[in-house]
Amino acid sequence: MFNAKDALTEKPEVPEVELNELEKEKKIETQSEASQKLIEEEKTYRQGIVSVLDLVAPAGFEVKPSFIKLGSWYARTLFVMTYPRYISVGWFAPIINYNSSLDISMFFYPMPSEMVLKQLKKQVGILQAALNMAAEKSKPRDPLRETALRDIEQLRDDLTQGTEKFFQFGLYTTLYSKSEDELDKLTEDVEAVFGSRMVYTKRVFYQSEQGFNSTLPIGNDELMITANLNSSPIASSFPFISSDLSSEEGILYGINRHNNSLIIFDRFSLQNANCTVFATSGAGKSYTIKLEVFRSMMMGTDVIIIDPEREYKLLSDAVGGTYVNISLNSESKINPFDLPRAVGEDSSVEDVIRSAVISVKGLLKLMLGKLTFQEDTILDRALIETYAKKDITPDSDLDKVEPPLMQDLFDVLDGMEGGADLALRLRKYTTGTFSGLFNAPTNVDMANQLVTFSVRDLEDELRPMALYNIINYVWSVVRSELKKRILVVDEAWWLMMYDDSAKFLHGLVKRGRKYYLGITTITQDVNDFLTSKYGPGIVNNSALKILLKQSSSAIDVIVKTFGLTDGEKMLLLESNVGEGIFFAGAKHAAIKVVASGLEDSIITSNPAQLLEMEKKRKAAIESEQPPER
Repeated sequence: MFNAKDALTEKPEVPEVELNELEKEKKIETQSEASQKLIEEEKTYRQGIVSVLDLVAPAGFEVKPSFIKLGSWYARTLFVMTYPRYISVGWFAPIINYNSSLDISMFFYPMPSEMVLKQLKKQVGILQAALNMAAEKSKPRDPLRETALRDIEQLRDDLTQGTEKFFQFGLYTTLYSKSEDELDKLTEDVEAVFGSRMVYTKRVFYQSEQGFNSTLPIGNDELMITANLNSSPIASSFPFISSDLSSEEGILYGINRHNNSLIIFDRFSLQNANCTVFATSGAGKSYTIKLEVFRSMMMGTDVIIIDPEREYKLLSDAVGGTYVNISLNSESKINPFDLPRAVGEDSSVEDVIRSAVISVKGLLKLMLGKLTFQEDTILDRALIETYAKKDITPDSDLDKVEPPLMQDLFDVLDGMEGGADLALRLRKYTTGTFSGLFNAPTNVDMANQLVTFSVRDLEDELRPMALYNIINYVWSVVRSELKKRILVVDEAWWLMMYDDSAKFLHGLVKRGRKYYLGITTITQDVNDFLTSKYGPGIVNNSALKILLKQSSSAIDVIVKTFGLTDGEKMLLLESNVGEGIFFAGAKHAAIKVVASGLEDSIITSNPAQLLEMEKKRKAAIESEQPPER
């Protein structure tokens, strides 16, 4: 009997072979879907990977008839068509040093001399025949043909003798700008520079892509537009003539503004290692020197700094230097009566004492003011007796003696005939208002790669004396051990105000080379410095000079002293912070001082930047403290 329910629920019988085929098809279909999904995921992954091409290639490349557009940049290529009969050496320098982004390519295709001589011989025959025919017909002479004939004959002689070679020479220049209008103006300016040298150029037309490719650093000449030239005119454009101040060793001072090359220099490779820096206030002179100090220390150079405005404290703390504060209430003291350290085996005790007396007398002239001849003689005798009072005589062993103090000199003068007036003038430095500065034993430690002396907290009246005393002490340390050192004297005009201190600094600059010492003098009062009778001598004995932005009142003195052109004068008047002229010996170039982010945070003198850094430091300290309960 037929059961409808059984008929509905009963599964149809499928052969076993068909089942296997269906399973295989489903399996293949599943694998295909998985594979397709994997491919899509891999494609998505690869789209997220930044390749080298992504970093180098522009976002878009659009080709126009006379220019191309690379992302947001516009580029156009010029090629040289003709050259004048005579071209001067270095004619290409204005293009190389042009103040804009340029790509330049030169292609040289040597030609066999035999083939060139054959062509020149044929050309000589044509020109000679034309001249002869003109002469037979009594026509006026043709200067163009006569000149061409002489040139060809000269070239034949040079090629035959092997003094010249012949080339097909292609010269292409690609210009870049941010807009089409700027590109048109830049193109006209560069064409004018070429035209001033009688070199005529043309813009690419419907070959803009080929022109661009020809100036890429891949060595492909896709334009193939050449001129026939021999070796001499080609050599006048290559190698490039450019203002270059880079050496194999040294530190980076900045960027050459002529051609964006690096100014890397070692000041100790010059005839002397001295440096002078002139700039108006806020032009970046201290920033420049701090950057030089920081980089010189990485090269193993010891540095000593005289800091009048506490500008070098952050740098000193960052590198673990010794920072010595010299003031009336400071614990750091330098005794001006310290004996100079003996230099060489021939230095006698008598020479050491004589040198000490001369140094102290120079300081006393700053302290006591102008001295008469009698007072100078009395002071000289009093100094010798002051040292003798401490058993420092030509027969003494200097290793076992203790140098005198300013109080000892006061006592000698007070008991000496004719010395009472000098003792009275000296009293304020022993028991008076200024007694805490020069009347104590030396306790300064110089055993560090960076030692900075700060005189910010001193009164203006005492600064020249303190600077003289510090530099004299440093000079004594320098002479005792031959070592590569740099001494930075910031605001050097303080010393140039007085004849004795200016004379001392001048002598230091002249003698520093013998002791491997480079002295850097920094000043903003150019007139006071250069009008001093010792100022020009310091400049002349400084092989390295850095001129940054100048004021209009000082520029004429700068121009006269350094022999600047009108263009260089305007450059110094219009320079931004950290820009100026860098002199190294007889060479000089426009410079822009650059620093990394880390260096900038260490050497900056910008008050706003320093205040912001201080706020961040305090915020970081507060965030680390546990909350109050």
